[in-house]
Amino acid sequence: MAGTETHYTLPRAEFDKPVKLLIVVAPYYKDIADNMVAGASAEIEAAGGTFEICEVPGALEVPTAIAIADRTSNFDGYVALGCVIRGETTHYDTVCNDSSRAIQLMGLQGLCIGNGILTVENRPQAEVRADTAQMNKGGGAAAAALHLIALARKWGAQTKGVGFKAPLEGEIKLAGSSNGSSNA
Repeated sequence: MAGTETHYTLPRAEFDKPVKLLIVVAPYYKDIADNMVAGASAEIEAAGGTFEICEVPGALEVPTAIAIADRTSNFDGYVALGCVIRGETTHYDTVCNDSSRAIQLMGLQGLCIGNGILTVENRPQAEVRADTAQMNKGGGAAAAALHLIALARKWGAQTKGVGFKAPLEGEIKLAGSSNGSSNA
């Protein structure tokens, strides 16, 4: 049972400059969502950050709200919260897969997102995962976003000795050419 296993947790992310996150939550199961928001907000505050909360109708709208906020606001990162409980139809699979895929794609494009959308078989599983005294997945999602923000700031500030540096104008030399020009 996952609830009895122990897992390693990274030390809390630390910041020299203020950090601001947007918690986007789908309160379809309000009590579960409220517990997750409590865990996320406590983690952000413990790291010295601030946050705003945005509610959307369901898990499928969470990535869209994050994309809108990223285009129009100034958040350092995002916490995606919600809960999808398996039902009798394949709608569960669609919601789980599509919300997760959209969040992952935005992350690969550089957004710092902690994904705390629960995908569970039943309500008791969700309750354990949302409870701040048990699995605290809301807090875990906030911690993930904070760690990604810390990495983005660390690597974004490096300007020397990392990766490929494009040549300056006039430095490009073509093979077989001594002056960098081509007769092609």
